[in-house]
Amino acid sequence: MWLMGTDFRYQYANSWFRQMDKFIHYVNQDGRVNALYSTPSIYTDLKHAADEEWLLKTEDFFPYADHPNAYWTGYFTSRPAFKGYVRLMSGYYLAARQLEFFKGRNSSGPNTDALADALAIAQHHDAVSGTERQHVAADYALRLSIGYKEAEKLVASSLASLAESTSNIRQGNTVINFQQCPLLNISYCPPSEADLSDGKSLLVVVYNPLGWKREEVIRIPVSTEKVVVRDSSGGEIESQLLPISNATPHIRRKYVKAYLGKFPREALKYWLAFSASLPPLGFNTYIVSGAKQTGPRSTISLVQTSNESTNETIEVGQGSLKLLYSADEGKLTHYLNSRSLVTSTAGQSYSYYTGNDGTDKDPQASGAYVFRPNSTLPIKPQYQVPLTVMRGPLLDEVHQQLNSWISQVTRVYKGKEHAEVEFTIGPIPVDDGTGKEITTQITTTIKSNRTFYTDSNGRDFIKRVRDSRTDWELQVNQPIAGNYYPVNLGIYIQDNSTELSLLVDRSVGGSSLVDGQIELMLHRRLLHDDARGVGEVLNETVCVLDRCEGLTIQGKFFLRIDQLGEGARWRRTFGQEIYSPVLLAFTEQDGSTEMNFPLPTFSGIDPSYSLPNNVAVITLQELENGKVLLRLAHLYETGEDKDYSVMASVELKMLFPKKKIVEVTELSLSANQERTDMEKKRLVWKVEGSTGEEPKVVRGGPVDPAKLVVELAPMEIRTFHVDFDHLQMFGS
Repeated sequence: MWLMGTDFRYQYANSWFRQMDKFIHYVNQDGRVNALYSTPSIYTDLKHAADEEWLLKTEDFFPYADHPNAYWTGYFTSRPAFKGYVRLMSGYYLAARQLEFFKGRNSSGPNTDALADALAIAQHHDAVSGTERQHVAADYALRLSIGYKEAEKLVASSLASLAESTSNIRQGNTVINFQQCPLLNISYCPPSEADLSDGKSLLVVVYNPLGWKREEVIRIPVSTEKVVVRDSSGGEIESQLLPISNATPHIRRKYVKAYLGKFPREALKYWLAFSASLPPLGFNTYIVSGAKQTGPRSTISLVQTSNESTNETIEVGQGSLKLLYSADEGKLTHYLNSRSLVTSTAGQSYSYYTGNDGTDKDPQASGAYVFRPNSTLPIKPQYQVPLTVMRGPLLDEVHQQLNSWISQVTRVYKGKEHAEVEFTIGPIPVDDGTGKEITTQITTTIKSNRTFYTDSNGRDFIKRVRDSRTDWELQVNQPIAGNYYPVNLGIYIQDNSTELSLLVDRSVGGSSLVDGQIELMLHRRLLHDDARGVGEVLNETVCVLDRCEGLTIQGKFFLRIDQLGEGARWRRTFGQEIYSPVLLAFTEQDGSTEMNFPLPTFSGIDPSYSLPNNVAVITLQELENGKVLLRLAHLYETGEDKDYSVMASVELKMLFPKKKIVEVTELSLSANQERTDMEKKRLVWKVEGSTGEEPKVVRGGPVDPAKLVVELAPMEIRTFHVDFDHLQMFGS
């Protein structure tokens, strides 16, 4: 067998294949060798037929290098805005498919197909990776935007249909017109910014795509502080007004113009926050209306700066979690949890690596693929900037401006035991002719012994040891880049008593370069190509009115410190909340019509049921033939948690309470063949050193057609076609 070709080959396909056809023809004419164009399956079958023994590898191949100073660890963060967009659209697509099923798929009208295609294309190894040219990245984003707009119509019509079927919300013959806010993160949401005078109100539908109940603090921008929030039964609920951070108005104005071609109205002053209680695979409805002069209204956050503090320490947090800050330095110093009794020193800092430009002797530069730092420089405030703390009944916020191009807001929610850090970075200055790669560090006293753990595609967590490889003795040429790994879901460190976990809202690069510390790379802007085929520098810019400047990104990461062994539950449960954010839809209610309570609520599963805490719905999609594609995943690894790393069960009758299931067929993971057929064709390989007595892998058993219960073993994902009797519906 000959391996042929590599990247950048066969551009002249006609010439290449004409020569290869001749070669194959004359080799076969000789008769001693059979030459053919092979395929992966043919190659695999022939290697299996060779009956050789193979070494067993259980880890992955990160980090990869093709040269002593060329570690391909830069692309873990390259194009962070596009990485965030893909993650956001993935969660939206999952929710949209669910709503498409609950409403019923139509042969015509809006659907999720265009978004599915765009997301599939974005998985190309030079797409979401950030290693394409700028105009190609723009095309990927355009495809996602087109797919989103089509899916947005489907979501709006599905929510309207479900809302009207569960309540008397419709006014006359008018169909509810739901709007959505894809630029909500930069405080742009026209329906929530509407004037609520003259008795008008804003109806907010909050959809939960997870299979279990959920408490979520919703934040929307509002134009007035005189507002009140009511739940679906009409009762007033606690709400809080938070001043919008200083960095947001500039981003709002610039990026709304860049994306929509128009400037937004004047900047708003407040975020309105309220807590939503959501059913599994369902929605709840809330009303935001103008507050009467003497009636109840939302609580305005108490604003305090570190200059006003008479104490050396500022305490932030309304619940069991408390963050302590130094008043004079404005830095995080401690993390305290009164429930778990965790008390830990903790600090946060920012720094940047200067990108290596390469030399005549070694021309390798830092670029879209390659991370090659030249030096590390801490980012210190240009002057002493006081902390600004917002306090209220639902959450506390800490606003910090580190310099002219880095700011962040740290949030501590009353009912949560983690901190949320929202960072705004950019434009990264390059006037000095130096590319920069921006990182943040969370530092503790955990004795992690060079060891940390990163996720593999959001599933298993793999043990990483600094400056070490399990398969060979590593020569350390790049002590920083050679210890970076992809972080898709999270990264954590631990010692014999404590563990620190960080979860991310998009894929980034990360490491633990110092014991007790976790580092994430959040943004990159470079001025040299790394010579891996792109032929273009990684220097993203945004242009408004013929003025171009470097890309500004806004993202989040989440941190939590636990007693040893307790962090897995948060990583798994909250990780699903990050992957599947709530979906918001808005419609304005005219003040001329009295609001009829209760407002619509909906759950797609039996109201008495929710999925086990260790199981997630990965796919719930109605197919064109009327069947449903259902994919369920166990969230825990074996031994990861004493209570949840066990066999889990899902009752399909409860998952589809209004439908009669007539057949359940298990498929392969990719759903392209039945599982029984796949297992008949599965190859058994000889493993070097094997005794033939390896323990059998535990898997869930067959689905009993009478009981209709799906079993899932730790880390197992199972895929099914579910067929219904469409003539027999229950409760409809």
